[in-house]
Amino acid sequence: MNIEEKNVDTNLNSSTSVRVGGAFNKRKIINDPVFGFINIPNDFLYDIIQHPYFQRMNRIKQLGLTSTVYPGAQHTRLQHSLGAMHLMGEAITQLQLVGQEITMQEAESVRACILLHDIGHGPFSHTLEKSLVIGVSHEEISLLMMKKINAEMGGKLDMALSIFTNNYSKKFLHQLVSSQLDMDRLDYLSRDSFFSGVSEGIIGAARIIKMLNIHNDQLVVEAKGIYSIEKFLVARRLMYWQVYLHKTSVAAEKMLMNILKRAKELAGNDMKLFASPALHYFLYNEVNKHNFKHSQVALESFAMLDDSDVICAIKVWSKHHDIVLSNLCKAFTNRRLFKVEILTKKLDDLRRQIYLNQYIEKFGISYYEAAYFMGEEIVSTDTYSSDDDNINILYKDGTIKDIADASDMLNITVLTKKVEKHYFCYYKL
Repeated sequence: MNIEEKNVDTNLNSSTSVRVGGAFNKRKIINDPVFGFINIPNDFLYDIIQHPYFQRMNRIKQLGLTSTVYPGAQHTRLQHSLGAMHLMGEAITQLQLVGQEITMQEAESVRACILLHDIGHGPFSHTLEKSLVIGVSHEEISLLMMKKINAEMGGKLDMALSIFTNNYSKKFLHQLVSSQLDMDRLDYLSRDSFFSGVSEGIIGAARIIKMLNIHNDQLVVEAKGIYSIEKFLVARRLMYWQVYLHKTSVAAEKMLMNILKRAKELAGNDMKLFASPALHYFLYNEVNKHNFKHSQVALESFAMLDDSDVICAIKVWSKHHDIVLSNLCKAFTNRRLFKVEILTKKLDDLRRQIYLNQYIEKFGISYYEAAYFMGEEIVSTDTYSSDDDNINILYKDGTIKDIADASDMLNITVLTKKVEKHYFCYYKL
């Protein structure tokens, strides 16, 4: 993405700043490959984008290790957040057009909220949460980082925080940030399908936004947009199994998780490991929710951690004298990823023992150490969950129906069912 500073008039070829209200103000434009030109309308949002916490997301891939399957999936969480901010602006404009009262401060705050909704993500999606950090979700870290930015900005994010935590009086603003039809999902489906090249994920985001309305403080979709919602749900299902939960991506993530767990174990035994200062902190300390809430060191170390710290360490660890760590790191670096079998149930003990014996014999390691060369993951998703906010359809007579009842598609009920798969990942000798 290219960020360009332009004059506040419509001459996009001009770079001359003009004096507005006694201060120099410039119009900021981002050239986005998915949505075209994205405007940053004011200094408040621009200051958030320029904050080091936000800029860190430019060093974290949106889809983690999905590029092992789809090489084009190299886009970042910063790109996604900017796209979601753009869609939020479109949604606010649409809701105002249909007569909904949204103040300028609310519009700014909800855009700031969606900008920062993913700020607490660690490197490679949820891998860090499952290996180096205990009992802290990325949502909780996002909230802590937003509070830190708010303190630095003199409370300008108070309303954004209230919307983020769903404590603001207008509940539909939170739904625009986090629900089954939020701007987060509209952007990541459009963006992820674009960069991965998986056309099945293409949705009509602009059409859906044009159909949005509010009824009893709840986000609704006008009846003429029902087919766009059906396509959105089908696209989401296809993207989950074809991209987000692709078996090779899951295998790569499992291998990375085992690498970090092994490194953490060796660090716990006072073995010297190469690591950046940020990664070193998480390897050599037990980091949990208490650390994040009561220690600035934990939060600041996390804010300095990105994909490059992990990749650089893995390249160095491939020469480490620990057999388990070095072999896993060499395989990961050279894309000799775990192989995957999709099972209907958990792996039986006999087969597990056969694999373990092979690793014990091959590497001369213990039974315990051999377990690092394999793993099991149960992955599941329900495309449309009745436990979350419903996607409600608004008819001309004012009646409301859930999309599951309003749709005449035979497979809409299938989309509400939770699908679960057992992946057995193993190192192939």
